[in-house]
Amino acid sequence: MKSLQKTIEKYNLISPKDKIGVAVSGGKDSMCLLHYLNSISKEKGFECIAITIDHSLRENSAQDAEFVVNYCNKNGIKVYMYKVNAKRLSEDKGLTIEAAARECRFRIFKALINKKVINKIALGHHLQDQAETILLHIFRGSGIAGASGMDVVRDNVYLRPLLNTSQTEIMAYINANDIPYVEDETNQNSDYSRNYIRNIVMPLIRNRWPNADNAICTFGELCKLDDEYIYNTLNDDAVVYESDGTVKIPVNYFSYPVAVTNRILRKAFKGIGIVSDIERKHLKIINNLALEAENGSKITLPNRISVIKEYNFITMTNKNFTPEPKTWALERGKIDIPNYGVIEMQVTRKLDIGEYSHLIDYNKVPKNAIWRYRKDGDVFEKFGGGTKSLSDFLIDEKIPARLRTFLPVLASGNEILVVAGVEISDKVKVDENTKTAWGINAVRFS
Repeated sequence: MKSLQKTIEKYNLISPKDKIGVAVSGGKDSMCLLHYLNSISKEKGFECIAITIDHSLRENSAQDAEFVVNYCNKNGIKVYMYKVNAKRLSEDKGLTIEAAARECRFRIFKALINKKVINKIALGHHLQDQAETILLHIFRGSGIAGASGMDVVRDNVYLRPLLNTSQTEIMAYINANDIPYVEDETNQNSDYSRNYIRNIVMPLIRNRWPNADNAICTFGELCKLDDEYIYNTLNDDAVVYESDGTVKIPVNYFSYPVAVTNRILRKAFKGIGIVSDIERKHLKIINNLALEAENGSKITLPNRISVIKEYNFITMTNKNFTPEPKTWALERGKIDIPNYGVIEMQVTRKLDIGEYSHLIDYNKVPKNAIWRYRKDGDVFEKFGGGTKSLSDFLIDEKIPARLRTFLPVLASGNEILVVAGVEISDKVKVDENTKTAWGINAVRFS
């Protein structure tokens, strides 16, 4: 599995002491991933934990979950099995079955992460899945954001180690290691859009262009590079994110070119927890609302998203939004902060502030310090002295309201030690007695 090993190394997916949950359906892809990660877990110093979920959507789904449990018990792999009712959630929330099943899965993943049972989730999507996803997004009217496909790593938590691995490689590994698996009978039902692409469209394309999967995925990678560049040039500081799942976009932003406006909208959706089911037609509707509708006009989008024109703003609300505290450990390496960017940390004896965004005394940082988003009650002792509320400090520093909501801080309780990309507390500054420091680089993308 050279491609799998290469992807793990290239993206630094695994660190010692990780607790990696592997989402296992019992199919060949997830069983291959589980076997491989378990086989290298002792050597790499991490724990491999299987997670299998019965969505109650198929007659054999319970048997498939039991198959995974039996395999794990036989091979000494810790396993957690869950049963959910995706159909009921679909009806209660007005979601598609696929979206409801996904929400059920990710609720379980998040609960396990919050309980510190695991700190990462490995998903079994492979090269052909990526090609299908890109085509599916294009057929639904996506721009280059959707054509970028899936990420190998998202939020430094969700991993797709097989994303550059072909089905041929997976089957070769399955056969070489005599790994059992089950077949999902619904995979042959081409009434589902993805299965239609998989079973009917892609075989015809491959017959004419055998290297089609690689070519489609390469196209997706190029789209991703272009899209990231454009996003990094956006000026959307006046967009306001609120803690209840609401975002306000100034109406004058809709006078920008559509390519810019649509990216502002997609960032706004992501900021209130919407990462799927928003298509080009929905963006066009919102643009028309901003430019042509009367004040007070309102529309409803999929997944209980309401959009209203309120004087000088377009206000979008995700009624399914459930705020969730996020925390990240203070440790060597890189962390991806949703709605912000990246923070890189290393321990150094070279006390040169010019090399880092922040340099703080290693021994002055409390052991309970964590990275998180700011919250009410936070206090900050400015560099040079003087304590005030973090909120007042950020106002004094003229940090835009949009950026304050998702601004990561290094905190010990409600005491703020570092405001990423802005300032450090006087309590952790380096001095003549400092021997070792944390070198921190904060890079904002959002």
